[in-house]
Amino acid sequence: MRLHLLALLAKEPAHGYELKQALEQTFGSAYPSPNIGQVYVTLGRLEKDGLVRAVDVEQSNRPNKKVYYLTAKGRDHLTTWVDEPTEGPRVRDEFFMKLVLAPLTGIADRMALINRQRRHYLSLMSDLNDLLNRTSPSDRVAMLLIEGAMLHLQADLDWLERCQEDLA
Repeated sequence: MRLHLLALLAKEPAHGYELKQALEQTFGSAYPSPNIGQVYVTLGRLEKDGLVRAVDVEQSNRPNKKVYYLTAKGRDHLTTWVDEPTEGPRVRDEFFMKLVLAPLTGIADRMALINRQRRHYLSLMSDLNDLLNRTSPSDRVAMLLIEGAMLHLQADLDWLERCQEDLA
């Protein structure tokens, strides 16, 4: 969440609740709604790291609020993140490690592991389909996020088939 908050603060200063709302509005139902406590904890860490600075703003009839501003160090950190390629395929996949190692120990059967993982992926796919059906077609960001997750899941399901063919 650190970099997401920095990106929003690069657009304009904001207080924690505004940042929470901005995340929800930007990503829609496809993005899990952040816990406001986690937003403020993350902002505190960002401030401690010198990536944001907080300014107390007086409010009448309410407690003061902190408005957060992106610092030059924060902008540099954000720029570095944006410029770096995102991690690609997982070579050390946790499920694959289980698939190879667990049968060696006698703890599990490969087909049982593959079938359990397949059921899990199909359940996730069903949840994503439900989410997609509840998402407004005009919410393009959420639609793309959900469709991307579905494509990744489909690739994982195809890979499970390959594992089954080659290893089981």
